[in-house]
Amino acid sequence: MDTVLLISATAVSIIVSLLAAGHALLWKRDPRSALGWIVVSLYFPLLGPFLYWMMGINRIVRKARRWQETGKRLDGRESFQALSRREVVPLLPVEASHLVELTRLADRVVASSLTAGNLIEPLSNGDTAYPEMLAAIDRAASSINLSTYIFDGDQTGRSFIDALNRAADRGVEVRVMVDGLGEKYSLPTARSLLKGSPVRVERFLPLRQGGSLNLRNHRKILVVDGCEGFTGGMNIGGRHMVDRPETKSPVVDLHFRVRGPVVEELQRIFLEDWYFATGRHLDDPRYFPPLTAGGDSIVRAIGDGPDKEFRKLHWIVMGALSCASRQVRIMTPYFIPDRALIAALATSAMRGIEVAIVLPERNNLPLLHWAARSYLWELLQCGIRVFYQPPPFVHTKLFLVDGLWSLIGSANLDPRSLRLNFELNLEVYDRQFTGLLERHFDEALSGSREVTLEDMDGRPLAQKLRDGASKLLSPYL
Repeated sequence: MDTVLLISATAVSIIVSLLAAGHALLWKRDPRSALGWIVVSLYFPLLGPFLYWMMGINRIVRKARRWQETGKRLDGRESFQALSRREVVPLLPVEASHLVELTRLADRVVASSLTAGNLIEPLSNGDTAYPEMLAAIDRAASSINLSTYIFDGDQTGRSFIDALNRAADRGVEVRVMVDGLGEKYSLPTARSLLKGSPVRVERFLPLRQGGSLNLRNHRKILVVDGCEGFTGGMNIGGRHMVDRPETKSPVVDLHFRVRGPVVEELQRIFLEDWYFATGRHLDDPRYFPPLTAGGDSIVRAIGDGPDKEFRKLHWIVMGALSCASRQVRIMTPYFIPDRALIAALATSAMRGIEVAIVLPERNNLPLLHWAARSYLWELLQCGIRVFYQPPPFVHTKLFLVDGLWSLIGSANLDPRSLRLNFELNLEVYDRQFTGLLERHFDEALSGSREVTLEDMDGRPLAQKLRDGASKLLSPYL
């Protein structure tokens, strides 16, 4: 009997190991990753397949794709009859003709088209952005749709809650969607403070209903009456009040007011998320009123997430680097580049493009800061300039090319934003607007400290080991 059990256990172990190795061979895109998991599965019977089952299978993207395939998530303009109006795709300005290949790439991977006649206004910190957003809420006549990752229940958050309640009391349809994880950043939550009010509040993937730390809705959208929008990287809370700080550790950021045809894309992306959270498909023409030109910016809204066929933002960043002819300027709070992005940045610098990256000197997430440091030596060696911006913590995300093209929005340059989260960015073709952001970048640069190879080499051994160990966690940060 013991011999039979031993033979049976051995057979099961061999079969399980072969199944795990075969799965890795068929489904892992990176050959190094596939080889590693095959070796682990075959060399460590039972334990290896168990580790592969727990850590090696990308259930996150598969789960998100399954939502798309089963119709749980809407995708694209064709889901809204109110958006069936014929689009006229604008021509790029003559000075941006070298970026035409970038537009072709985006045309292939993004559902929305470039639209002309938009006005994008930068708003610095909550001190400037929040009064404008509250004023827009107060003048709303028909609908307010607000989506945010974090909605604090502090003094600033309550000012938004009061404004939303006032709008709902006067008959405006008010919808608020907060991420199921992001709402946990504050007690009391905005949802609890809005309980019993006429404001309709929903959570995106509540943690108690099978939500996880991944697949979070990191988008920031406010659309008022379907004709005025706000988006960017700023959540709602007193932490973004800098001139009149409400916390000991204020957070610097940029937000943007949006007017013009691209606002209907912000509305569409919000309503797609609302359908996912509630099952209610809102396709009334009054949510998509005719929009007149508001300015001279050519803009495309890029809604990205793990349910998409392409890693849109990652590809567009890579395309922008390949099309740049003079200068690339990057500001991001979280910088965890993959090998492809490192190669693209290095290639740009080696072909003579001025590449500058500004990072916060003191990060609110130390582990990400340590991991980012481990990538800097390789970039510096290729001629890329890296700067540390002093406190307070800067949460701003900018990607500027040749003084003509800007990428703004909610996404960081890390795996979580480029692979795991639902994000919203705008690509903007406009010399004047990009010039405003470049001046903001230059101001930040003037107060920043440049990082050198000597700084990296001069780190104590303990710091190098710490940074290197943090780098090993990069795919999960």
